[in-house]
Amino acid sequence: MRDDGCMANSEVFPIQIRDESIRLGQLLKLASFAEDGFHAKQMIEDGLVTVNGNVETRRGAQIRNGDTVSVNGESVTVETA
Repeated sequence: MRDDGCMANSEVFPIQIRDESIRLGQLLKLASFAEDGFHAKQMIEDGLVTVNGNVETRRGAQIRNGDTVSVNGESVTVETA
């Protein structure tokens, strides 16, 4: 594991959003990390979600172009369409 909390060999996949930002809970569903809003909330509360290498505990955190979100060794980088 690297210093930023990401797995050294994990691949980061791009994910496109329509607007300038998206709430973290919505992104987790869009990226298929979470089955629904409750699942997303639980993962965030349990400290399983990182944004740019830092644990994020706010479901409504605004995720923007270039941000990387990771859950259980899987990562996506946000790109605006």
